[in-house]
Amino acid sequence: MKEVTLKIPNNKIKFFKELVKNLGFEITIEDEISETQKSVVMDRIEASKEEDLVTWDKARKKIEYKNS
Repeated sequence: MKEVTLKIPNNKIKFFKELVKNLGFEITIEDEISETQKSVVMDRIEASKEEDLVTWDKARKKIEYKNS
């Protein structure tokens, strides 16, 4: 069996899914995040220190301050 990967615009995905369903094809939707990227994120989370973390409210205020 052959495997085909398609990139479909977000505004056309509903139509595409309906078309595939009516034609009897199988749809498999995979994460766009590679295992390597996931591994890097997990390594960074594990290496982070609790005292260096900031709440979302503080981070948002800092971002808003920089953008004004």
